[in-house]
Amino acid sequence: MPLQHFIINDIKPLTIDDKISELKLLFNELTYSHIPIKKDGMYLGCVSETDAHCFDNNISIAECNYAIEDFFVRSNTNWLDVLEAFAQNSTNIMPVLSSKNTYLGYYELNDIIGLFNQTPFFSEPGGILIVEKGLQDYSFSEISQIVESNDAKFLGAFISKIESDVVQITLKIGNTGLNDVIQTFRRYSYNIVSGHEEDTYIENLKDRSEYLRKYLNM
Repeated sequence: MPLQHFIINDIKPLTIDDKISELKLLFNELTYSHIPIKKDGMYLGCVSETDAHCFDNNISIAECNYAIEDFFVRSNTNWLDVLEAFAQNSTNIMPVLSSKNTYLGYYELNDIIGLFNQTPFFSEPGGILIVEKGLQDYSFSEISQIVESNDAKFLGAFISKIESDVVQITLKIGNTGLNDVIQTFRRYSYNIVSGHEEDTYIENLKDRSEYLRKYLNM
């Protein structure tokens, strides 16, 4: 998925010789969490709004250069890696550099999330199923086989949680009716954490337990 046409260049990076007051003024005018900083035309990194408000207005950015965070992506970086870079650096602006370290502009977080929302995982109709199994026991090939053996359309999956020796996988499955898929996962010893459709296995258990309760109370 090409990202180059999402590069924005309407904010000129500040230089390391600019005053903190100029940095604060820019933050007051914008909704960005960070502002890019340059030195002699080369990108140095970004200063966060939180850090900027900790410094005196009259000093230069150079005098607090230890607060500059060195994060960026390349113009050919995959969009998933770009999204990961946003998350790792807790930012809503991501500087973009060429292969020769030339500053090209930046991405906005909302634009990249918008691309994510256009993928079949979100845009195609279907059900969400969350399953879990031992970290050493699961495989995506097995998960795919379970879904497709029930004539369901596999729209995507990702690891949504790892805790101790258990991994949790979130699946998007097309077509109507997740029940057959859910029962097959159970046969393969997967625990069903959540299924956003009626799980008749659970409903049957409820019905039987209610019947047993009534029988014992007779």
